[in-house]
Amino acid sequence: QLEAKAGVSPPPASSGGGGAVEEELHPSLKAYDTHIEETVKPFVNACNDLPGLKNIGSLILETWMTIRSIIRLGTKCKKPKDVATALKPLLTAVQTPVQSISKMRLDRDYDWHQKAIMEMLVSISWVVCVPPPNPSMFVKETIGSTDFWSNKIRKMYKGKDEKQILFCDALKKLIQDLAKYCQEFHLSGLFWNNARGVDMESVDVNEFLAGAEVKEAKKEAPKPAAAPAAAAAGGGAAALFGELAVKRTNDGTSAATGLRKVTKDQQTWRKEFKGGEPTTTPTTTAKPTTTTAAVAVPAKKKKGPPKCEYQNQGSKWNIENQTKDDNTGLGDSGMLEITVTDAKQQVYIYKCENITINVTGKLKSIILDSCSKTNILFDSAISACEIVNCKRVQVQTRGLCPSVSIDKTDGCLVYLSKESLSSTSFVTSKSTEMNVNWEGEDGETKEAPIPEQFVHKLVNGSITSDVSDLYH
Repeated sequence: QLEAKAGVSPPPASSGGGGAVEEELHPSLKAYDTHIEETVKPFVNACNDLPGLKNIGSLILETWMTIRSIIRLGTKCKKPKDVATALKPLLTAVQTPVQSISKMRLDRDYDWHQKAIMEMLVSISWVVCVPPPNPSMFVKETIGSTDFWSNKIRKMYKGKDEKQILFCDALKKLIQDLAKYCQEFHLSGLFWNNARGVDMESVDVNEFLAGAEVKEAKKEAPKPAAAPAAAAAGGGAAALFGELAVKRTNDGTSAATGLRKVTKDQQTWRKEFKGGEPTTTPTTTAKPTTTTAAVAVPAKKKKGPPKCEYQNQGSKWNIENQTKDDNTGLGDSGMLEITVTDAKQQVYIYKCENITINVTGKLKSIILDSCSKTNILFDSAISACEIVNCKRVQVQTRGLCPSVSIDKTDGCLVYLSKESLSSTSFVTSKSTEMNVNWEGEDGETKEAPIPEQFVHKLVNGSITSDVSDLYH
């Protein structure tokens, strides 16, 4: 469905010996180029307008153009088994400018700018993001942490420096536009051309790394400002005294103020030095003791033994502490298979991590408790599906499910079948990043967030609640 939505470009035309034939751009690449022109480059210009940010703008552009190489690679190839390993050369190239920005020593006035940019750069990891959350939601998560620093900048420079405000506006617009782009073309992760692409093994990833987009970014990078002539010409003691003179204030103090004068008898190279040889203060070497403080490493919580059993009392399946690595009973599909034989049976899944569980047969109810990165598929539930204290879980019903209850959960994606669209209701509390996915009448996959923010008003002595305008 995603391939049909994004479209599939024809194989690139082969180039002859005389010159290369320009290949037709994939729709996802065209949209990404528009994203760069409309939001990335304006943000780069906003960075260049602030002298204290040095060449950060050019490094950000280089980062985005290297990401373009990854997207282009995805349009040419089928999805590999290990995405991170296959993309390692390109991911390393992405990290190079990011590390350069992180290690920059800027003036104190630009500390908040650097921190806001580093929070924004977390969003580039969407290329290796595996739902949940999906890439779009992952990118949106960086808005809050970026705004924390941007709002400090806005507060300080409001009404004083318009360029500072434009920097904050361009930064937020970049993140929002990237999230919109990912929502349209990379809904379930980086797009791969599984229909017409070639295998990754037959492609030299380094060719994409040396692509025109990276060269273009480096070409547009501004040259560093030349060092002052005086500093370049002078050196040694002259440069040192010149620097001290510059730092001298009106009252005569400087960087050398307060230093003790060394008398002739303290200068070891003079005849006046008493003692013949420089004296050294004896030091004692501390013996290592068993009480030496070590770096505290949080102890990993001990999990109980994995269980997958049916209990006649209560007609309940107990599935506990199951993980993909520890479980040896996975089927050929890589999933833990549970077969329900009676509609009175219920399934209770507790503290499972990084595993997919497939439940076949009609059942009474299904409960997920304290699970992480767990995917559940089931046919039909007579009562409800309950999700409690979970993180980054996915639930899919192939049949009917009258009610879905989500409580104290961060990251939940629910896939509904066509049968459940008109009958399923959601009850949520103390939960975030909740989304519903379904197939529309046109066959396209659609997704919508479950509101987390509400507007409450006191009307005629009673409280009324409406969904925030963010969801309209």
